[in-house]
Amino acid sequence: MWMPDFLFDFQRALVDWAIRKGRAAIFADTGLGKTFMQLVWAENVVRRENKPVLVLTPLAVSHQTIREGAKVGIVVRRSTDGTAYSGITTTNYERLHLFKPTDFIGIVADESGILKSFDGVTRAAVTEFMRRLPYRLLATATPSPNDYVELGTSSEALGELGYTDIL
Repeated sequence: MWMPDFLFDFQRALVDWAIRKGRAAIFADTGLGKTFMQLVWAENVVRRENKPVLVLTPLAVSHQTIREGAKVGIVVRRSTDGTAYSGITTTNYERLHLFKPTDFIGIVADESGILKSFDGVTRAAVTEFMRRLPYRLLATATPSPNDYVELGTSSEALGELGYTDIL
């Protein structure tokens, strides 16, 4: 497992746990380095499986993800047309329909709390795409601990209990 020196101890512990799980959620507050953690997770999946990982982000965040990766030597390429690059590819949620799950081994849903606010069609599309991949990571700073819909949509995206079952 590749664990870079730039991670703090708590970040190493979370990333190590998420890598070992394969399907996990990192719910960490703002400013705790979720982007670095999700990029290290994705890089480890790429190195282990020698297949690409897709990072889904809100609309303007993919550029930030690329910049953060460059700071620490992790190459991230942005795709707006469905091209799956080797290594880590990033795009926004609204372009997911252009991609094929068979092109990836893993997926990161950055700011995954927005899955709750998507309409049923979009949330279902994201969940179905994720369902086809063995490696899945959700990352958000804003999970609502008592919001059963959000916990349920997160659980369902990870392949665990469905949100209607939780409700």
